[in-house]
Amino acid sequence: MSYDKPLPVKNPDTAAFWEGCRQHELRFEQCGQCGYIRWPPAMLCPRCHSRQAERIVSGGRGTVFTYVVYRETPHPAFRGDLPYVVALVELEEGPRLLTNIVGCLPEQVRCDMPVVVAWEDVAEEVSLPKFRPAF
Repeated sequence: MSYDKPLPVKNPDTAAFWEGCRQHELRFEQCGQCGYIRWPPAMLCPRCHSRQAERIVSGGRGTVFTYVVYRETPHPAFRGDLPYVVALVELEEGPRLLTNIVGCLPEQVRCDMPVVVAWEDVAEEVSLPKFRPAF
C-alpha cells in the first residue's frame, strides 16, 4: 500500500487512540471521577483535575461543528484531492475531532450536518477516521 501524504505521529499520549483507529474504533479517555471525555488525552481531567481515567469507544456519530473547503493546498500530495473539506466534528459523546468530510460534494457540507465515521486504511498500521453524511 502506497500513501504519500503525511501520517499521524504517535506518542505515548496518543498511542491508544491510533491503535483504536487501526481497529476501526474511536477510543477516548473518560474521567473516572466526573465522567468528562478527554480529547486530546491528558494526565489530568481539565474539569476536576482527577488522574483517574478509563477508555471508552465512541459510537462514531456526530455533527459538523464548523468546516472549511480547501481549493488550494501547500502540500503537493493533496493536490489530487482538491477541493476537499476539513471539518471539526462534534461527536455525540462530546469530543471534537479535526477530520475530513467525504462521500459528498463540498457544496453539500453544512454546519450541524449529521455525520458518521468512515475509515480510510492508508497504511498497514494506520487507519484515519474521516466522516461521511449520515443521511
